[in-house]
Amino acid sequence: MTQNAGDAARRLPIFPLGTVLFPGGRLPLRIFEARYMDMVRACMKESTPFGICRITNGQEVGQPAEHEAIGCLARIADWDMAQAGVLQIMVHGDQRFRVLKRSVQTNGAIIANIELINDDPLTAVPTTMAACVSLLREILTDLEAKQPASEQRLIAEPYQFDSCAWVSNRFCELLSIPSSAKQKLMELEDPKIRLSLVQQFLEQRKVI
Repeated sequence: MTQNAGDAARRLPIFPLGTVLFPGGRLPLRIFEARYMDMVRACMKESTPFGICRITNGQEVGQPAEHEAIGCLARIADWDMAQAGVLQIMVHGDQRFRVLKRSVQTNGAIIANIELINDDPLTAVPTTMAACVSLLREILTDLEAKQPASEQRLIAEPYQFDSCAWVSNRFCELLSIPSSAKQKLMELEDPKIRLSLVQQFLEQRKVI
């Protein structure tokens, strides 16, 4: 991340959602509320990110929701407005951050003072977890066959099968587990532990 991007991220608009965005992930969003339309327009104009935080109390629409203290920067990669008044965007997960203080604006928008969290350390996938990599390769081969257009796939290239962080994050996005569990996994500072927990989950269900 460049220094300018880091400076911009210290005061960040927050989009509370019922889902968890992981670094390196891809998430399609449907924007229609005025406060979020304004947020997205400003981010596109200034080439800056906004923050996605999992909702802890409240809803995605209406009154400003309470949310987790740790979230992920979202960078807008693509957008479309096929329907009047509804903006479709695709965001990519960037760096994690911690909310230090938040304020709610008169229009219901949430602005937070944040600090960035270091990226996961570069940790190779150990041979004891090779089965996870093999399964993810199979999943992506099937995904590519079903969705040839790479820009529309929910798992973006380049693939990093040798990275504990990348492999574990992609599985966390795919697994059918509660969003609260995904949040805890996203917050873990050690990607090897994250992947180990994913492997335990898959082994318990005899997937690998």
